[in-house]
Amino acid sequence: MPFLPFRLIALVLAATAALCGTATASVLVTVNKATQRMTVSVDGETRYSWPVSTGMKGYATPAGSFRPFRLEEDHFSKEWDDAPMPHSIFFTPAGHAIHGSNAIRRLGSPASHGCVRISPANAAKLFALVRAEGLSNTKVVVSAGASRVAKRSGATRSPQGTGLRRGGRGRVLLSVSTNTCVCSQVVNSRRPSGPSVS
Repeated sequence: MPFLPFRLIALVLAATAALCGTATASVLVTVNKATQRMTVSVDGETRYSWPVSTGMKGYATPAGSFRPFRLEEDHFSKEWDDAPMPHSIFFTPAGHAIHGSNAIRRLGSPASHGCVRISPANAAKLFALVRAEGLSNTKVVVSAGASRVAKRSGATRSPQGTGLRRGGRGRVLLSVSTNTCVCSQVVNSRRPSGPSVS
């Protein structure tokens, strides 16, 4: 019996050493649908900032905070004619993922069927980072983003439903919905004819 406490201490020390030897970082992937950009931070330090394509009109990328749960290096879409989705990081049960896309000319504007597209090279970097740090240490936050701002003086509240309102210091703020395309600019304080597709 006198050896039991020593065995217990040895076991605790071994477990502590094992846990300390596997240091992991916290990875935060932030997708801003208004600016069509992704920022990747590791332990609070920005490491990457890349253009993305989120869901086009009618195919919204869901906004919210997600924990990715599956990695697939060489995935093909079952819904969209076996479209390649290299380096997929799945973050919703409905199948939304961050993945590489060869449609790099469309990056920076909504163009997907709901996924978050990035260039193939950037997808490989992000995939490797998430694989190394672990899914449980990674968080994906998709937001509508900050409102677009255009300088205006003397702007007044526009008719209901336009999304325009007077901001501080004479700015006109255009409210951005989480599931619609973003107007590219505010031309004047009159009621706009409709959203322009980016």
